[in-house]
Amino acid sequence: MNELLDMKELFKQIIKQDVKPFFSAQGYRTKDLNFYKTEGQLSYKINIQKFKYNTHKELSFYVNYSLNSEELAQYRPASSLGLPHFYVRIRNIVPAAPERYFLTPEVDVDKFTADLLLHLDQGLQFMYTLTDARAIIEYYMPKIALHLSEETFGFLLDTGDTEIAEQYLKQLQAKYGAEKRWAILEKKYAAVWEKYGSSS
Repeated sequence: MNELLDMKELFKQIIKQDVKPFFSAQGYRTKDLNFYKTEGQLSYKINIQKFKYNTHKELSFYVNYSLNSEELAQYRPASSLGLPHFYVRIRNIVPAAPERYFLTPEVDVDKFTADLLLHLDQGLQFMYTLTDARAIIEYYMPKIALHLSEETFGFLLDTGDTEIAEQYLKQLQAKYGAEKRWAILEKKYAAVWEKYGSSS
């Protein structure tokens, strides 16, 4: 169907004619394959990450969503500076989306583009449900994730949710306590408790 079309050129065309206008209409700034927007204390970033081994006949890419919260930033350890508070691939928040998008000469360009834009919009709608710091940490807590754990403890203790913090610590210990790194994590968590626990 697109035998004469270079997939790298097709990708550039879709980005220029469809993806960039989509994000622009939503109030996002564009830099290369990154799209940015700040609303209040939340900063959104959507990144289109090209696969490392693309060719002129097959090109693939990932879509990554990230979010930073000024409210959570005050609890951020120095070791985590520069990392987003929330980060996922599109498939994690839009079940209909693929893990990776593929452009080949056989692709139906109109359908591919329509699906991509639909998925991008659904991803944004999910992001907009994370309205504050608590919503972000509540996304990660059921996963018993180490990501954001220090910030989570800082936030919970600082807002007086000591019981929830203690319960989450028990969950983390049950999941990671047998690992060598737990001793290091325990020291980090103790420092957070010392700093914020007194306000509970």
